[in-house]
Amino acid sequence: MMQVEHQLRCTGCGRVVAQEALKEDFRCPECSHLYEVEYPAWSANSAADSAAQKRNLPNPSALRWLWKERRTSPEHKDQSGVWRFRDLLPILRDEANIVTLREGNTPLYELPRAARSLGLTRVYAKHQGMNPTGSFKDAGMTTALSVAHELGFNWVACASTGNTSAAMAAYAARAGMRSLVLIPEGKIAWGKLSQALDYGALTCQLHTDFDGCVRVLAEVVRRAPVYLLNSVNPYRIEGQKTPAFEIAESLDWQVPDHLIVPGGNLANSSALGKAFLEMKQLGLTDRVPRISVIQAEGANPLVRTMQANGGTELIPVEADTRATAIRIGNPASWRKCIKVIEATGGYVEQASEAEIALAKAEIGAEGIGCEPASAVTLVGLKKLVAKGLVQPSESVVLLLTGHTLKDSDYTIRYHRGDLLTEEEIAPLRPEIEFTRRNTVELDADVDQVLRALEKAVQP
Repeated sequence: MMQVEHQLRCTGCGRVVAQEALKEDFRCPECSHLYEVEYPAWSANSAADSAAQKRNLPNPSALRWLWKERRTSPEHKDQSGVWRFRDLLPILRDEANIVTLREGNTPLYELPRAARSLGLTRVYAKHQGMNPTGSFKDAGMTTALSVAHELGFNWVACASTGNTSAAMAAYAARAGMRSLVLIPEGKIAWGKLSQALDYGALTCQLHTDFDGCVRVLAEVVRRAPVYLLNSVNPYRIEGQKTPAFEIAESLDWQVPDHLIVPGGNLANSSALGKAFLEMKQLGLTDRVPRISVIQAEGANPLVRTMQANGGTELIPVEADTRATAIRIGNPASWRKCIKVIEATGGYVEQASEAEIALAKAEIGAEGIGCEPASAVTLVGLKKLVAKGLVQPSESVVLLLTGHTLKDSDYTIRYHRGDLLTEEEIAPLRPEIEFTRRNTVELDADVDQVLRALEKAVQP
């Protein structure tokens, strides 16, 4: 049985409310900002800071031992890489309401080729694409949908560029609930859409972009008993913060110097920043990493905002990038994201379409596939190294948000040579040509295959 130990604080005016007072769109009625979950006893942003409270904080060594022990438990909630950390996300009244597909516990891979080419000692990739539905969304969906399940909702809904819809539909199906998905017509990778259909979602393609889908959905949840599961939902953030716990645990509770995250709706960077700040507050770690956010040039509202006004007022854009997972021009969590960047001393960068495609192929050359949006992290690392903002001795973790099979058509088109325009290719032509691996068409003849093999091994 979980104790109810959380409250919700507006990230704008600071207004505190209980769960039952939340509006359907999860926005503050006073200032329209988003809420975040706060644990009065120990949250990093909590005003509670007395010596008595510090004596009541959980023991860091005991928590580390408990989380490690749970990995060998037969209980589904313990086998989840989200819920085995449930001591730091007490958001349910009853653990029986947990809906899990054993998400999390994703690998932290080393990237030796990237490290060598950039002159760095340690570069890692935290691959959230290894979750049950193939993306980082599962970590947040298990928590938010479990809350919806506990609250008695039959329907859940999201607007999506793909990954959210796949995760929500899967977890709703697991819970015996119904799901509604709104997607922008023609602007979603088919691999992701196929998942939502397979998991039984009512899927509607709207003649608009992602931000238009969000506007329609806001009215739907106001007028119907449907629970909103987009990243404005603060319980999504609680699940999405758990990869930070896993990263620290994998590195023997040593925090990396840099964490680099793709920037779409900007909830992921917000969640991870929240986690690292909470871990430091609890004494699980002694510092936080710099958290940097990388966007596609064609979907770069955060970059423009930071350049134009230092983050005081969002500059929305009409998003256009082949990295569909981050094709978002009006991100909901931009304020939370900027707070994290400022609190951790992180940076903001952007990547061209050719830079993204090349970086994706370079990650693939490590034996690790990822969806296009994930590859912006490697582009960002290259630029930070070139500017002297990442030092050779520093450790770096790239967050890979989705599996390579989420958008296999992108990969095929890159290697066939018809993904990018001549103008896009021009600045990086030698590097791109070196990484392309198109199929070789031959007759069913051994000699032809041997000649192809001989040619391939030539320097």
